[in-house]
Amino acid sequence: MGNAELYSIHVHPVKAFRALSPREAVVEPWGLAGDRRWVLIDDGGKVVTQRQQPRLALAAAELLPGGGIRLSAPGREPRTVPVPQQAGTTPLDLFGDKVEAVLADTAAHAWCSDYLGTEVRLLHMDDPATRRPVDPQYARPGETVSFADGYPLLVTTLASLDALNTWIARGDRADEGPLPMNRFRPNVVVAGTAAWAEDDWRRIAIGEVTFRVPKMCGRCVVTTTDQDTAQRGKEPLRTLGRHRRFGSQLVFGQNLVPESRGTVRIGDPVTVLE
Repeated sequence: MGNAELYSIHVHPVKAFRALSPREAVVEPWGLAGDRRWVLIDDGGKVVTQRQQPRLALAAAELLPGGGIRLSAPGREPRTVPVPQQAGTTPLDLFGDKVEAVLADTAAHAWCSDYLGTEVRLLHMDDPATRRPVDPQYARPGETVSFADGYPLLVTTLASLDALNTWIARGDRADEGPLPMNRFRPNVVVAGTAAWAEDDWRRIAIGEVTFRVPKMCGRCVVTTTDQDTAQRGKEPLRTLGRHRRFGSQLVFGQNLVPESRGTVRIGDPVTVLE
């Protein structure tokens, strides 16, 4: 693969909020440290993401020492939310997965509800080692995941984005491109590969940390949401549907499951092991 390297790192403290982009991150078995340990649910207990609320793209959460977060959003005073200490958990529905999590304080619920204009509650995953197993069809025993869509990490490559943007530029929605990588909300972005090289990866190493590549990532309507304006378009799903359809899924990126712990850093070499 030549000189492939880790180009960028992205951590989403609250699922569906905008990403932080640190220079390094600790890899835990269930994902990058601090990634998607918090989530919003509606009054029926279903998880709320940009699928229902595109304006979540404009909300941010800063990680604080000890696992708390500081929420901010346009037109809102920031709000610090500590890790909840109360005993007891609340069930939620994450795309059909039943997961237990701990409610944040009422001030956090109010802040998020006021911003979205609808009643939501904010929850924290207290014990990611036990709360949510990875899809058993693709998992090994004991593998768990945070509130990410299905797997601990998502990897994308710059070369594949360039190829996709070339297709978009030739299409009838050329005015929607080129798209930035944040449409795909990856955790790690790799430079120095061929386009779509990641389709063939089965195991990779990023620096000192090894990962299994269990399956491709099927994409949803969130990718059509401009992460800077919260406006929706047709791309990239329109173009992925023409060029990247695998069975019923429109694919961009690969899911990752860590095989070891460690720290990944921008510039780390990326090696294909299988």
